[in-house]
Amino acid sequence: MTDKASIRRDILSQRDSMSEEIRKDKDREIKERLLALSEFKASHKILLYASFRSEVDTFDLLKYCIAHGKVTVLPRVNQQNNELELYEIKDTEELVKGYFGIPEPNVSEANISDRKMNVEHVDLIIVPGVAFDENCHRLGYGKGFYDKLLSEARGKIIGLAYEEQIVELIPLKPHDIRMDMIITDKRIIG
Repeated sequence: MTDKASIRRDILSQRDSMSEEIRKDKDREIKERLLALSEFKASHKILLYASFRSEVDTFDLLKYCIAHGKVTVLPRVNQQNNELELYEIKDTEELVKGYFGIPEPNVSEANISDRKMNVEHVDLIIVPGVAFDENCHRLGYGKGFYDKLLSEARGKIIGLAYEEQIVELIPLKPHDIRMDMIITDKRIIG
């Protein structure tokens, strides 16, 4: 069995080496699969992520959700508590560079109370990951932010990945949270 650090290094290298043109085609396929899901169509509150570096791009999805009246929620890293906090956004212009340069909701004292959300109230949770396996296990970036957040989730959890991010087996720890489904550019797993 390969360890998490080796998988992380290999998959990130592979993902980073994909051309922008190939990545755009794959992003479109993933978006189309997600939008066609009955779970997506039925959801009112959706937790997405703002894509960073070579992750599956979510900016078109964010704009789609906002334009179609879905309550669109994004995570923001609270470094003091070492956890993700969730905030509704109403426009992608509300994102600023946050933790490690990752786009996050720009939270001010004026909007913190009416925009803050609890993961228990979210219908559909869309998460990034470094790698996934066919048993719907996820390997993140190693900080445990999503595992902590997802342990309280009640909605369906979907990972977005390029087919190249699917590995034979993710070594598991007791706190690792299983996805309900993974959507790639080639298929839906789960």
